[in-house]
Amino acid sequence: MKGFPTDTDILIYCASTLADMARRGVNDIPRKLDLMPAGYTGSPNASQLASFFTMSDIHITDEESPAQVPYFGFVAPFGTGGLYSSSYSPVMLSTTQVLDAAVRTVNALHAEAPLNFGVILGDMANSSQYNELRWFVDVLDGKPIDPSSGAHAGADTIDYQKPFQAAGLNPAIPWYAVAGNHDQYWMGVNFPSEKLQAAFVGNTVLDMGANLFADDATEQTGTYSGVVDSTTPLGGPAANFATPPTVVADADRHSMTTVDSTLTGMMAELANSTSLPAGHGMASSNPPACYVFRPVADLPLKVIVLDDTCKTTANSPGPAFYGSGWMDAERFAWLTAELQAGQDDGELMVIATHIPMNPQADLDNTTKAPQFYPGSFKSDEEMIATLHGYPNLLMVMAGHRHLNTVTPQPSPDPAHPENGFWQVETPSLRDFPQQFRTFQIHRNVDNSISIVTTDVDPIVEDGSPAAKSRGYGIGEHRIAGHGSLSDTGSHTYNAELVKLLTPAMQAKIATYGTARAVVAE
Repeated sequence: MKGFPTDTDILIYCASTLADMARRGVNDIPRKLDLMPAGYTGSPNASQLASFFTMSDIHITDEESPAQVPYFGFVAPFGTGGLYSSSYSPVMLSTTQVLDAAVRTVNALHAEAPLNFGVILGDMANSSQYNELRWFVDVLDGKPIDPSSGAHAGADTIDYQKPFQAAGLNPAIPWYAVAGNHDQYWMGVNFPSEKLQAAFVGNTVLDMGANLFADDATEQTGTYSGVVDSTTPLGGPAANFATPPTVVADADRHSMTTVDSTLTGMMAELANSTSLPAGHGMASSNPPACYVFRPVADLPLKVIVLDDTCKTTANSPGPAFYGSGWMDAERFAWLTAELQAGQDDGELMVIATHIPMNPQADLDNTTKAPQFYPGSFKSDEEMIATLHGYPNLLMVMAGHRHLNTVTPQPSPDPAHPENGFWQVETPSLRDFPQQFRTFQIHRNVDNSISIVTTDVDPIVEDGSPAAKSRGYGIGEHRIAGHGSLSDTGSHTYNAELVKLLTPAMQAKIATYGTARAVVAE
């Protein structure tokens, strides 16, 4: 990982280099032909159809909230992996600044090679808090940001607590939102019960069970969950405290999730935004948080945004219940109807969702890792089998796992390789490697499709909270056991992903796109 200098000319040079790399595509990054017929060797890019960015798992965090759980991260054994880094990572101190750096980088890329749109693939907020989502929207809108809560301790002296002016996303780039589990649930894994609702806005640090992963951990007592506040003990066994640890309460910490809806509060704040489009896709969606948009004029390209998170508003059956992928009959019927309509109308299609479907375990391990809860209306395997029925589907974009994994989902029928599609995961902007993705969709000379996907490091100013977070992210990655101490890889995945179309779609798109010089193979 590397930081970038502050000089404006160098910043634009870096952006120009990335944009040029994306334009040249096939000659600079590996070409993946997993979906193509045996013997296929590739075809040069003929024209660009669309260009866009994705960000995921930003986890804007109110670290001073009494309802976070940093204690469990502080005391986790070295190298345990799992959810402990979600409980505490020092990157959580500067999530708003990291997001602002990423937005500035998107703007620099757009100045060199225009982007048609952006998609935020969920987990905008860390724990469903109003102020967390409000900070997220305000950074994208370019508002003044006061990145602290409660007593606002250190707002004049601590760099990550100081107010700052967000740059805001270039207004020419519309951005669309996907619902994540952390946007709706406490720490992404528990429905906010009455006890949790009170803890969000109270002045006493959450008293819960000693086992963070127990199904009813939040309803137990005996352990204070901790808080990142220089005036307050971090947390720990209640027996160690003569009086309960307290913070200054803040009503803006309230959860946006209620017993009536997991989505209404989130959708209201997305609608309370000055950037475009209105509501960021969700304004009148039905089912809620499921919608479609067509991002490029005069191009048959349809983006299907699918909410595949849990929708139950009952008290918790446990972390896996709320943190896993879900599909119900209503959403499945909506999805298949939209896919069929896109197929019938001759549209290229992309699905944007939060939780991936049957991805491979990681970059190097191709063993499949199912993500859907056993009680889901459809399993991972059933979802993939359904998607194979729509050959116009180019790819599924997802986040959730904080990984850069790209999974080919080849056609189960060798006679029809066009039924295959790609699944591309965007890593977490908070956790290592702290990247977002750009995508360029190209029509090739033979009218196949190439999806050029590139990981981008946010440009950060030396010494800034965002720059410091890069080192914190690498340290957390190793200490939490997400990578070995000898692992010096970037965990980046850049590729040209090739997809075959039906003869009808090949003929339809033969004249589409902005022409580009054909580079000899």
